[in-house]
Amino acid sequence: MSEEEGGEPPTDRESPVGQPVIRRDPRVAGDRAVQFDPTNTESVVAAADTVARFADNTVGADDNVYMLRGAAACAALVRGTGSYKAAAERTDGDVSVSFIRKWARVHDLPRSIRHHVALGEIAPTAAKHVARVAGASRFLLAWAALDHDLTVREVRALASAVNDGESVEAALAAEGIDLGALSVSLPPATYRELRRHAALEDVDPDEVIDEALQDFL
Repeated sequence: MSEEEGGEPPTDRESPVGQPVIRRDPRVAGDRAVQFDPTNTESVVAAADTVARFADNTVGADDNVYMLRGAAACAALVRGTGSYKAAAERTDGDVSVSFIRKWARVHDLPRSIRHHVALGEIAPTAAKHVARVAGASRFLLAWAALDHDLTVREVRALASAVNDGESVEAALAAEGIDLGALSVSLPPATYRELRRHAALEDVDPDEVIDEALQDFL
């Protein structure tokens, strides 16, 4: 089941490793999109070269597409060689296993999160820490980073807390962040009806929105 088909959303990548599903979007990279095929020998060689160059030029990089391309190369190199260790060896030992593992995980994030990374709304270095947590916690941490403009340092600390056993809700609450708090703008007619319905039902507008979204989603 894809993320667009409803139900419980997948928390890992569904599209093939190395394919520029997000990077192919004209708003993101368009003609600059590069594909890596882990089953093709020449493509794996190209991935190894890209990983080596990527490892030399990530500090201060402000090109999100470049960062996602590096992550894709890491993932394809791992898949093509069979292990993180073998992938690192294909770069002549210039790139660490840890580096490759971290960025390959970014490539393996679900499409909805990668979409915001590609558009520059979630920093790739923050996505690296989102990818450290598992399951639905990935979504909660990513959306909190997006809605509350969390820094990379804050996302890193929250990911560590979650991996130490805290829930995302508890970790965010400890930092004074209300998970699920979202500011929305509605057309006047919709806003009027929302307030009217909430008053007649004697409930908060949040409850009306939640019920409507539950039905819609």
